[in-house]
Amino acid sequence: MKILIAPDSFKGSMTALETALAMAEGVQEANHGSMTVLLPAADGGEGTMSALVAATGGKTIEAVVEDPLGRKITARYGVLGDEQTCVVELAEASGLTLLDEAERNPLRASTYGTGELIAHALDAGCREFIVGLGGSATNDAGIGMMQALGMKFLDADGVELGPGTVALNGLSKIDPSGFDKRIMESRFLIAGDVENPLVGPEGASAVFGPQKGATPEMVQTFDAILTNFADLVERLTGTALHNKKGAGAAGGAGGAFQAFFLGETKRGIDVVLEAINFEEQLLNADLVLTGEGKSDSQTLSGKTPFGIAELANRHSKKVILISGMVEESDREQLLPYFTEVHAITDDGISPEESMSNAFSCVKMKTRKVMESYLNSSHLQ
Repeated sequence: MKILIAPDSFKGSMTALETALAMAEGVQEANHGSMTVLLPAADGGEGTMSALVAATGGKTIEAVVEDPLGRKITARYGVLGDEQTCVVELAEASGLTLLDEAERNPLRASTYGTGELIAHALDAGCREFIVGLGGSATNDAGIGMMQALGMKFLDADGVELGPGTVALNGLSKIDPSGFDKRIMESRFLIAGDVENPLVGPEGASAVFGPQKGATPEMVQTFDAILTNFADLVERLTGTALHNKKGAGAAGGAGGAFQAFFLGETKRGIDVVLEAINFEEQLLNADLVLTGEGKSDSQTLSGKTPFGIAELANRHSKKVILISGMVEESDREQLLPYFTEVHAITDDGISPEESMSNAFSCVKMKTRKVMESYLNSSHLQ
């Protein structure tokens, strides 16, 4: 019996790889004869780099770059097992988790460090990129990233603007003459997990700004700044980012990639599943296990378990969801997509305990689920 084990991370508890290992131990305890194939996955957000590196036998490379507030940190990017494709996760250098809650300030936060990571990878010879956009602390439309790569953003007097969204209030001209020429020699596959436009009531500032510390007044300011940026980009490139799907991802960085980088944007989970050859492994699998820290209606908006269920269902493969928690009010929405839906907390284990003892809880739950599955009519 071949079982694909393809969970996302259990946020705050375990990486996707650790979760997959826990599930694999549970499977083996239930049935020693099973062959398990571990394909830890992600949907373009935090954990995408680690999942891809683990699944392809790649490696990570460290670089000293700036965090969202300009402090020096050591961040990483991944090189996949093909030794050609580089994975840059925006959250590594420009992520919200790098800041304490009191430090969250999208007026100052910049994507400069992400640009430094890309430059480091270019120096190392990388020309094929996968970029995960989730988890940013920024609302600067990726301008900091482009500044790190040599693009200049000038005020009406021709003075170069500094980092952070607040500096962009005086943006009058974009000067691409110094933009790293190697960008045009490269291809960028953008793993996005949202489809929001750059500006407006569904745009980057209105929808995601408050999560990053923006007040209602800031949101209005940001939207005006990003509208001005989009106007300038349209005049320069002919690309109108204002209402472009996905341009609002990562505080508008999605728009920067669409306007100034060669490549395409895809749903994050699809990018990951393609990179780890999931479908090829699926063809002769008997069962798929997936999961995440918490499953609810948002899971169906393109999160890892949903993308895996879609592909499994397309090939008529059974897929079981084992998550830390399942929102009871949303369970009925999840059931049509999965053969079974389970949560660790279904067994009376508290969310706190399931997080503090995650590996053991996932292993035990997987063993219990597999024992029941193997004894059920599923195999008859």
